[in-house]
Amino acid sequence: MDREAKRTHTQKLILETTKELVSEKGCRKMTLNDIMERTGLSKGAIYHYVKSKDELFVLVLLERLELINSRFYAQVDKGAQELEGPLNEIIKSLPSLQNPNEVTNRILIYLLGQNDVPAISSVLHQFYEQTARLSKQWIESGQRAGAISKNTDAAKTSELFVLLSYGMRMRSALSSQLHAFTADDFSEFMMVLLKK
Repeated sequence: MDREAKRTHTQKLILETTKELVSEKGCRKMTLNDIMERTGLSKGAIYHYVKSKDELFVLVLLERLELINSRFYAQVDKGAQELEGPLNEIIKSLPSLQNPNEVTNRILIYLLGQNDVPAISSVLHQFYEQTARLSKQWIESGQRAGAISKNTDAAKTSELFVLLSYGMRMRSALSSQLHAFTADDFSEFMMVLLKK
């Protein structure tokens, strides 16, 4: 295995192990030592990739965002000029926003609880900006393809979608009751708002 392949493999191993441990133990109880024990990696190997577990948590959030982005653009690259294909790749991820046990929801809630720590505040800000930027790019991509009206304000619409998704994540942590506004409603709202 060449150097880059080994690096990619190790990063994936660390991220997958982190997700498993968050599911099992939660964010607060999980440690980098747990990752070392489970993966067999040394402390130095892990610190080569991350400085702290909080940085690792942000990488898990970014990985999920990048996965959705990759699937979106895979649909765009198929050359279809309709809204449904690429948008469905985003819509597929919406039900997870309602799941309080979904790893990225647990991580985001955990990190938000530490927003008074400057380093965490900074990475949360970067994550929010990245989410809003990608959402705006997705809308602009649909506008270029002619699937979304050029009159749609991409910045405002993308921020609205990000706010709704964050709100659904927060609600999942606060209440397990059935709610009037669901992921299906969010999907329908997106389609109505974006259809030409």
